[in-house]
Amino acid sequence: MKRFGDGIQSEKMLKWFFILLILLILLIVSIFITVGMGAVAIPSECILSMVLEKGREAIASGSLDPFFHDLTPDEKIFFHIRLPRVIFGALVGMALAVAGGVMQGVFKNPMADPFILGISTGAAVGAIIGMTVLTSIGLYMRPLMAFLGAILTIFVVYNLARVGGKVAIDTLLLAGIAFGYFLYSVEWLLLIVFTDSPHEILSWLIGYLGNASWMDVKYTTAPVLLGVFLIFLFARDLNAMLLGDETAHYIGIGVESVRKILLALASLITAITVAFGGIIGFVGLIMPHMTRLIVGPDHRILLPASALSGAIFVIWTDTLARTVLAPAEVPVGVITPLFGAPLFIYLLVTRRRG
Repeated sequence: MKRFGDGIQSEKMLKWFFILLILLILLIVSIFITVGMGAVAIPSECILSMVLEKGREAIASGSLDPFFHDLTPDEKIFFHIRLPRVIFGALVGMALAVAGGVMQGVFKNPMADPFILGISTGAAVGAIIGMTVLTSIGLYMRPLMAFLGAILTIFVVYNLARVGGKVAIDTLLLAGIAFGYFLYSVEWLLLIVFTDSPHEILSWLIGYLGNASWMDVKYTTAPVLLGVFLIFLFARDLNAMLLGDETAHYIGIGVESVRKILLALASLITAITVAFGGIIGFVGLIMPHMTRLIVGPDHRILLPASALSGAIFVIWTDTLARTVLAPAEVPVGVITPLFGAPLFIYLLVTRRRG
């Protein structure tokens, strides 16, 4: 019997490995294809040639200077506009999808999402304060204030929905939406009062990745990857919590502590992406839900699969945003709700019928 169980477990792990491998390959292929797409098309063979040539020069010189000097127009577009934008988009998608997966697991509801619960908007308010009121303190103040805004938002929303020690999911969603609208007004008030031209920040606020640079990649990579990794460590705890708080307590899990840690980590990675990429809604709703339909509810596979599928989703939606009206561009934060809002309505109707 033990051998039979071990065989089933090995088969499951092998299946998960191939799922993640396929998603990783799709992510790499997506990056390779999309960096060549845009108002100025760059053929795949040219991309390979540029990467190999500059790579050889960098190895020969022992520095990264060849990637920054004596570049052709196509090389400038590829190395300093397209590539950082696509990589940054992948990080944003990864973070938001994992954050959404965590919130759906913690609250046991497929409609939970950083955007719907107002966390993204709270992070944006914090980031705006960091960019306008506290600009003299330095660049680090923006993500720090975004994290503070996200944490305060989830604290307020969670406690508004908490009645008699329990959180009603419908009340949680309504509290998140209502508080999100309040924060939206605060955003505009801050922009009007503290900036001469609020429209300069507006493009960032609605999720425009066209200004993404290697500096954005530098500041987001470590906290996003670290936050995602730490969340993965709690996958078994999330699985136990799906069975109910009493069951999780019985097997030795500190439910409240784990819930607070996971919400803090989800708020952190959401805040980092909002601080540098603006508000990109519904990624945390769409990707965990769609991924769950394929791989099942086990968070040991659901979270990493959501991370990869979220990265792929944002890469392609941002590519659509910058090509559909080329040479003009649409913020990706305008595109993602076109997919997410119908899914939210579908889930809401399905829940009411159920």
